[in-house]
Amino acid sequence: MIKAVLIDDEPLAREVVKEYLLSFPQIEVVQECNDGFEGLKAIQQHQPDIIFLDIQMPKITGFEMLELVENMPAVIFTTAFEEHAIRAFEVHAVDYLLKPFSSDRFDKAVQKWLDHFQTPAATNTEALLETAAATPLQSNRVVIKINGKIKIIPVQDIHYLEAADDYVKIVTQEGSFLKNKTMSFFEKMLDPQQFTRVHRSYILNVNQVTRIDPYEKENHLAILRSGARVLVSKTGYPRLKAALGL
Repeated sequence: MIKAVLIDDEPLAREVVKEYLLSFPQIEVVQECNDGFEGLKAIQQHQPDIIFLDIQMPKITGFEMLELVENMPAVIFTTAFEEHAIRAFEVHAVDYLLKPFSSDRFDKAVQKWLDHFQTPAATNTEALLETAAATPLQSNRVVIKINGKIKIIPVQDIHYLEAADDYVKIVTQEGSFLKNKTMSFFEKMLDPQQFTRVHRSYILNVNQVTRIDPYEKENHLAILRSGARVLVSKTGYPRLKAALGL
């Protein structure tokens, strides 16, 4: 059997998907989920082949949930939010079903996936998440997973970000947290009026800066409210001054 998980906060929407899936007896719905937290647990537990995923849900969005998934299944979006549709197609999601969708439209989406069932690249996950970061809700917070628990960090709480091998260290008043992303990802995601790339290894929240001190070889140090010192490169210094209006 092909395993599927339904993730949607609307029970009626899940019922519609289950009804339409009766046309595909080889697909078994192993769990229904009301939100992204439940969805993440269900994916970890069942390792489904495909998920039917809403985007705007309580707690965390569908995109934010996908960021935390380790073994990514195929994804068919089922949502009422049309503004995301072009993005989903641009990043080669299996398909995007705009509610209310017909059984014929649903059948075409599922059949398209079944025709490529053996193709691992059916969903371009990295491109999907990179594009999703541009949505307004995504740009206002960062979602991370710590010891199996989900933490949401508002971007205004971030002091700075630091490159750390294959991760980015997000530094806040509470401490530092690692996320498996690139500095370029955050540079595109974060508001450039608030966050500036001041060094190859640092992105700085300009609202945290209290002063800028000279440092060796034309570099500078940004001194933050917390007392932290962030290295500012020769090329990053003009960007920081511009962001501060200096």
